[in-house]
Amino acid sequence: MYINGFVVPVPAGNKDKYREVAEKFWLIAKDYGCLAHVEAWEADVKDGKWTDFRKAVNLAEGEKVVFSWMSWPDRETADAAHAKMMADKRMETEFGTPDGSDMPFDGKRMIMGGFEAIVNKQA
Repeated sequence: MYINGFVVPVPAGNKDKYREVAEKFWLIAKDYGCLAHVEAWEADVKDGKWTDFRKAVNLAEGEKVVFSWMSWPDRETADAAHAKMMADKRMETEFGTPDGSDMPFDGKRMIMGGFEAIVNKQA
């Protein structure tokens, strides 16, 4: 299993719009092999002494942290899907202007990475 993880600063008033964008993106990602997509809105995020989620994205007043992940069968599938998703026509028509200026979050402060699962337990 391979995971793409994200931490995103989102203005509190944009929660519903952010959810709409995430749900549209899921429709594209699952078409290219994504197994699961979770978007989690801040509920109990503590301030850290040296670092924390807020510091990681330079959270501004009135913003909330979103922690999200997408799981894939393997890295090869995720990497191949990325190129295909970026070329998908829905990316041009479903998400506003190409520069991202009308997105419900500041993409420049989003952090992301790819991870290989070393423990994956489910009840």
